Amino acid sequence: MVKYLKIVAVLVLIMTFLTLASCTQSEKSKSELADSNEKQDIDSIVLSFEHPQTNQKYKIVNAYELYQNYKDKVESNPKHSQLEIYNEEVIKQVYSDCFENGEYLHMADPVLNVAPDRLTENQKLSEKIDREETENIIKEALLKSSDLITSENETTVCVFPSTNVNASMITVGAGKIIVLYDKYFNDAVLRAGVAHEYHHSVWTEKYLRKEVPFSVLDTLIFEGKAVKFEKSVYPEIVLSPVDLTYNKVYWSKVALDLEKYDLNRALEIILGGNGLPLYYGYSEGYKMVKSYLDLNPNVTPEEWTALSSKEIFEKGNYLENYK
Repeated sequence: MVKYLKIVAVLVLIMTFLTLASCTQSEKSKSELADSNEKQDIDSIVLSFEHPQTNQKYKIVNAYELYQNYKDKVESNPKHSQLEIYNEEVIKQVYSDCFENGEYLHMADPVLNVAPDRLTENQKLSEKIDREETENIIKEALLKSSDLITSENETTVCVFPSTNVNASMITVGAGKIIVLYDKYFNDAVLRAGVAHEYHHSVWTEKYLRKEVPFSVLDTLIFEGKAVKFEKSVYPEIVLSPVDLTYNKVYWSKVALDLEKYDLNRALEIILGGNGLPLYYGYSEGYKMVKSYLDLNPNVTPEEWTALSSKEIFEKGNYLENYK
């Protein structure tokens, strides 16, 4: 589980700090790509459905089913650019559903702009994915997550094969989640991971303000909220391990940094190392949210998601744990 947590920590945390302006040129070029004539009936790889009570809309895009065409074209055109073939056979087909207008489009750069070169391994992985089972698991996770927090957007989950076992999931923006399915994926990781990313997606939809910088405290609670949500949806699954102890030595190393606007320091705390336990920031962020909810047990996920980090930290009396 730890390898999944590490990549989620890096991807989700970094996306919070990056500005939208840097995406403009990439977004423009990819939009132009998506506007070209499509060759394939995308409906054949897409499952659309609604929440039975709220009519909230969802979509699952089985992008891995396009990889056979990609492999065949590369092998029959060995002198042609693999990236161009990849863009033509895969990315162009799903761009509008999976990437267009994503607030964190640059987070998907490894998917958009790096052609998979381990063709046989990718194809075997794609063939291994049980479409019906995978769709059912994702559908369940989305519906259970939506029962706790609703979205006004259509939420799309796109499934790509990945030979990189250190990759897991990416939130490209509001309503756009990418699953990078590797050979070690299992049902528990998929369920809890979709719930985790759904929270980031909804938070982005409702509360992202690019002009407002994130402090270290903001970052800890941003991740802590997603971990709390993940565990609320699937309390029996341990995707993000949490240490519930309060170690004063570790805390003394970070306490004076909470109000800093320092991405590097936030990453150091979240991921741990350099005198801190691995993924220390995950545990602290989760415990900050938990501390608030222990004192305010009737606050709903919709309500605590909307709270500022300062309010959660102060009204949760978090510092009392270290006296």
